[in-house]
Amino acid sequence: MYTFSGKLKTFSIILMALGIVGIVYGFLTTPKTIGEVEKILSEQHHGGHGSHDAHAAPSHDTHTAHATTASHDAHETTATAATTDSTTHATDSTATEAAHAEVAPTHDAHAAKADAHDAHAEHTKHLEHVLHQLQNKPWAAVYVGCIFFMLIALGIFTFNQIQYAASAGWSPVLFRVMEGLSAYLLPGSVLFFLLLLASATHMNHLFIWMDEATVAADPIIQGKTGFLNIPFFLIRAVIFLAGWNIFRMLSRRNSLALDESGDLTYYKKNFKLAAGYLVFFIITESIMSWDWIMSIDTHWYSTLFGWYVFASFFVTGITIIALSTLYLKNKGLLEYVNTSHIHDLAKFMFGLSIFWTYLWFSQFMLMWYANIPEEVTYFIFRIEEYNLPFFAMLALNFLLPILLLINTDFKRLSWIIVMAGICIIVGHYLDFFNMIMPGTVGASWFIGAAEIGSVLFFGGLFIFVGFSAIAKAPLLVKNNPMVEESKHFHY
Repeated sequence: MYTFSGKLKTFSIILMALGIVGIVYGFLTTPKTIGEVEKILSEQHHGGHGSHDAHAAPSHDTHTAHATTASHDAHETTATAATTDSTTHATDSTATEAAHAEVAPTHDAHAAKADAHDAHAEHTKHLEHVLHQLQNKPWAAVYVGCIFFMLIALGIFTFNQIQYAASAGWSPVLFRVMEGLSAYLLPGSVLFFLLLLASATHMNHLFIWMDEATVAADPIIQGKTGFLNIPFFLIRAVIFLAGWNIFRMLSRRNSLALDESGDLTYYKKNFKLAAGYLVFFIITESIMSWDWIMSIDTHWYSTLFGWYVFASFFVTGITIIALSTLYLKNKGLLEYVNTSHIHDLAKFMFGLSIFWTYLWFSQFMLMWYANIPEEVTYFIFRIEEYNLPFFAMLALNFLLPILLLINTDFKRLSWIIVMAGICIIVGHYLDFFNMIMPGTVGASWFIGAAEIGSVLFFGGLFIFVGFSAIAKAPLLVKNNPMVEESKHFHY
């Protein structure tokens, strides 16, 4: 039986403590006024002011030249009329020109004053927009970390249920690892629902459709209010989170009861439970991805987005199972786990990385080629403003896993799997970062204390909860009809 080591426990607590410090620092350093924002922008664009002024100057000169030409043409017309008319008309023309000369400066002054007022109002509006984005930043950082690790736990539990539903013979020796790691689903769900409540009570602005003023001015969002409204949104969240956790608790209880009693009724219950869960999951996972991620970019939608999100957290969950198994194996535990089990986990890592890439490319290529503004804007903004995380995500989630895991022998080497696993975990964090950050902070992004702190805190909590749960039961299931096949699994 596994004992949660003091070193790993201390390590997870240190991660959580550092994470809290980073998150708190991120909130405390958030600008509070537009004056602070103006100072930040001034420092960021100090080197670019000349080019900005040069860009603005031609516009001003063009208006001046246009006004001068118009005035010159008007005077030429007046002069011609004066030559052909009588002396009286010439006198009237002179008087008119004098009156025009007196009025023109006043008119120009008013126009200049109006332009200056409009420019100031526009500048203030821009500063307020950037202020909201920067105030969103720590909230968005916490949101990304929270949903990422919660969905990893969900992916691990889903993989476990697939094994039950398929009556898989290779995997029962890994069941306790899956059951333990998926225990994070409960605290992760509680923390995530608190974040959703914070958004619903307008403590942040992660979801623009929750802002009544924005909805009132946006006909597109108004057309979606039947689905995107706060009460229905929270009701769906409760159903999804509660449902997943209830299924997990029932499955874990049946698994432990099978150990103690040997009654195969519990195995049959878990088989039926797994079948029911997978139906519930496939529906709720799709709607969850629309609610919690896609609705952040409220105008945009993709019909395969649910599959795309699923592939991302599912492959990450299996990667966590593989890395945890290698860690426990290195500690002299999991005696029946052999290189064939590790090879199968690595095959899932490899295959699902291909599956994720297929979904990503299908979504990207069709929208990019169709070039419909409402669709392609989603990718253009990310390529232009999130260039580094966007292309780094592709390299980490596709290129490196392919190169590291394409060879059959490599799938049995622990250090190769660890390298590929790190790439996959970091890459899919960036995937969630790219999905959520552009719609919440726009171009005002950077990897700062809040982002790093969020990963450290939720990662530390995941380790603490997951390995504490693993330590609560024997690492090898008993009385499972497939366990003997799993013990002798070789190919």
